[in-house]
Amino acid sequence: MNNLILEVNDVAISFDGVRAVNGANLNVAVDSVTSVIGPNGAGKTTLFNLISGAIKPDSGTILFEGMEIQNLLPHKIADRGIIRTFQGAKVIKRLSVLDNLILGGQDNPGESLLNFFNPKARKAYEAQARDRAMELLQQIGIERFAHEYAGILSGGQRKLLDLARALMANPTMLLLDEPFAGVNPTLVEKLLEVLQDLRTKHHLTFLLIEHDLETVMNISDRVIVMAEGRVIADGAPNSIYENQAVIDAYLGTRKATS
Repeated sequence: MNNLILEVNDVAISFDGVRAVNGANLNVAVDSVTSVIGPNGAGKTTLFNLISGAIKPDSGTILFEGMEIQNLLPHKIADRGIIRTFQGAKVIKRLSVLDNLILGGQDNPGESLLNFFNPKARKAYEAQARDRAMELLQQIGIERFAHEYAGILSGGQRKLLDLARALMANPTMLLLDEPFAGVNPTLVEKLLEVLQDLRTKHHLTFLLIEHDLETVMNISDRVIVMAEGRVIADGAPNSIYENQAVIDAYLGTRKATS
């Protein structure tokens, strides 16, 4: 299919003889929101680590925009347009919110030995990055904290900051690992608004891990269900509830532990 941005083909990896991901197959369409769900230990975060290059698969291929990326270093994958966030939002507490965002910018001339001695280039970049960061803070609704230490933000606000910092890298596709976990309902609504706005205006593709099924059903075009390292179901949100394998492997687990 020409509209696929990501293709994961028969990917597997083992740790100490245990298959964390066991022949996983999935596709993600351009400009879509795809959610990955499954019980704890299903291999969801390991899958994200494989896609983002944090670890390399033992076998299988991962294609992004038609090119294999499974053997690339993480920064090379990020350069191609895949940016990820983590379950716990990572912020530098003793830097301002604005400076946390600016650190996420790309192509800083100060990182080049040649341009390091070009103050005009550095100043132009800094001004542009600052303007972009303020624009993103306004978009996500926390611009009032721009000059405050990031350490004062609530958990939900840190997730908004983490999302904005990922956007500073101008991604094509965002991998969001439990973006709504630990976030109060008001900020969940704000995050959902931001994601929908980004999708509409910037044509971003989202692949996310999430445990809140109501949120998943509301935001997703497709839902992929993993269990024991495999993809056991893949389809429209409503179809997931009707899949017996999902009920047995995921929904049944949630009921048993609730």
